Amino acid sequence: MYDHSASPKQAFKEDIIVGLRIQTLRKSRGFSQTALGIAIGVSFRQIQKYENGANRVGADRLSDIARVLGASVSTFFEEGDDTAAQEKTEVSDLLRAPGAVDLLNAFITIEDDRLRREVLALVRSATRMQQDRGA
Repeated sequence: MYDHSASPKQAFKEDIIVGLRIQTLRKSRGFSQTALGIAIGVSFRQIQKYENGANRVGADRLSDIARVLGASVSTFFEEGDDTAAQEKTEVSDLLRAPGAVDLLNAFITIEDDRLRREVLALVRSATRMQQDRGA
């Protein structure tokens, strides 16, 4: 356990993990930072600070966030092994890319497996073209 008395303003690993989980859940539910902020009565900047782990989320505020996002408070604290936590962090980092969540939401609505493979091939081809231009 960490000694949280050292500096009340310092972000700790737990704060960052909770923030990333808020961000991931918010994006998966289609909420902007502004919309979530309005729903719980804070500014979008405050939501940014929560998601970055810069500000700790109090229990009452976390309860509000969980309610709005349709999750239980325990969702933000579930523990797993370090490998799983690292993978979740990597996925969260990928989802931060502009348009990533929109792309995933659109992709999962494609029901035809062949069409999904073709869309994936198109995205991979675009990636190779961009890499070739940069080389």
